[in-house]
Amino acid sequence: MVVHVLEEMRIRALGVIDDAVVELSPGFTAVTGETGAGKTMVVTSLGLLLGGRADAALVRIGAKAAVVEGRLTVDARSAAAVRAEEAGAELDDGVLLISRTLSAEGRSRAHLGGRSVPVGLLGELADDLVAVHGQTDQQGLLRPARQRQALDRYAGAAVAGPLEKYAGAYRRLRAVSAELEELTTRARERAQEADLLRFGLEEVAATEPRPGEDEELAAEAERLGHAEALASAAAVAHAALAGNPEDPEGVDAATLVAGAHRAVEAVRSHDQALAGLADRIGEVGILLSDVAGDLAGYADNLDADPIRLAAVEERRAALTQLTRKYGETIADVLAWGEQGAARLAELDGDDDRIGELTAEHDALRAELGELAQSLTDARTEAAGRFAEAVTAELASLAMPHARVTFAIRQTETETEADGIEVGGRPVVFGPHGADEVELLLAPHPGAPPRPIAKGASGGELSRVMLAVEVVFAGSDPVPTYLFDEVDAGVGGKAAVEVGRRLAKLARSAQVVVVTHLPQVAAFADRHLVVEKTNDGSVTRSGVKAMEGEDRVRELSRMLAGQEDSELARAHAEELLEAARAGR
Repeated sequence: MVVHVLEEMRIRALGVIDDAVVELSPGFTAVTGETGAGKTMVVTSLGLLLGGRADAALVRIGAKAAVVEGRLTVDARSAAAVRAEEAGAELDDGVLLISRTLSAEGRSRAHLGGRSVPVGLLGELADDLVAVHGQTDQQGLLRPARQRQALDRYAGAAVAGPLEKYAGAYRRLRAVSAELEELTTRARERAQEADLLRFGLEEVAATEPRPGEDEELAAEAERLGHAEALASAAAVAHAALAGNPEDPEGVDAATLVAGAHRAVEAVRSHDQALAGLADRIGEVGILLSDVAGDLAGYADNLDADPIRLAAVEERRAALTQLTRKYGETIADVLAWGEQGAARLAELDGDDDRIGELTAEHDALRAELGELAQSLTDARTEAAGRFAEAVTAELASLAMPHARVTFAIRQTETETEADGIEVGGRPVVFGPHGADEVELLLAPHPGAPPRPIAKGASGGELSRVMLAVEVVFAGSDPVPTYLFDEVDAGVGGKAAVEVGRRLAKLARSAQVVVVTHLPQVAAFADRHLVVEKTNDGSVTRSGVKAMEGEDRVRELSRMLAGQEDSELARAHAEELLEAARAGR
């Protein structure tokens, strides 16, 4: 039962479309029109709504921006609806509005349920809502990588579980291999680095610098180098402050200040201001006495020791050797020593680390071999069921004798280190396992199975792709399928069978098909025609729903290029009747 339906798209200023509304419905909708009328823009528009790549060249010439709006009915319990609501989108009675705006300058904006959202979110929803298939997808199916993806998708959890474990082990192996290669290929450089660090650390340890020692020694050297001048200056200053015993006639500062203090002290009681000044003079006298005492002590303690000065300079030279190599100051040298010791410990531990990594590397390779074998087994089992189901579908698509198979193989490697062991053989492996998956087609009895890229015509490839999608619909369905000329290269009876199969698919999903074949369009529940006006644009009224006589006329045009041909009309009516009877 369809729980999501794309009800309507409005397209403005996109390609040849000026302004058009595409009204869709559950079941099978066919979109037709003359070449260049803009049918493919329907596919392009839906691709934009679902987060597809935006190209400014799509904006109609003369327009500032192209806008595509879509209205979907969704099941409120579905993953898509929950994800949309988490992003802030609002659902109105189960209706979700999506819009995408593309400016002529290339800027792109997306809105979901009235809320601006990243374009990538639309792509996330697309996985649960719509499967879009165009001619480029058919070409993609030719690539073995896409074929492997298709098989894995069909296998479901049987492959997804082992593949997730394999991918995790594979990423870890890559990281271990990179680190191991760096350690082994740079062994010489790392050994040289360790020797230099060891020499430097030994040199620092032999000198035994202390924090701040360089600053202390610089101050001491300055003092010792000028000891005589300092002592003389201290003596002169002391004599000026406290007097010189050898010169009783001399005048000193302490005596003068004492005389001043006595003079004001005698009359201080007569004026508070003068009393304050007397106190201050007394304080000056005390300060002068203290300074004079300190000067005397400084002069007595000053040691003009040339031996000590030589020792200080020698120590400073040793410290300078360190600061020249390992830092501007002794603090920097000590910091370098701590960092160097840590780095040396790391380098000295490389041998142990290499041993650990080598053991882990071998264990991961063994684990990958087991996981790769599990993947191969799961893919082989799923491939048989998948191929059988696709073969059965091809029988319903006018290819009754065709047979589809999968070739699953591994490429052996002569260098065991380049591979993993699967089934007792060293084989090449990658992020998705060791399997090379290829879809083979034998179109008729006696024909050898060949890769579909080489063994299938354009029409056969279209039908193989449709068969694959129908099989997916039974195992991993999506609500809406959009096919862009999936019937390319198909004609006659095969075209009728394609139409019949699309109608069958539409019983459980919404199917929209852009087609040029009347045999396919005849099976549609709803038939839309894209028409251009005389100026070459498609307007709102340019997408019309064909019913009754109008539909017969359109099928006649598709059959014979002549809408009023009686023969073509008769054939069109016959097609419609056959389609109604054959559903």
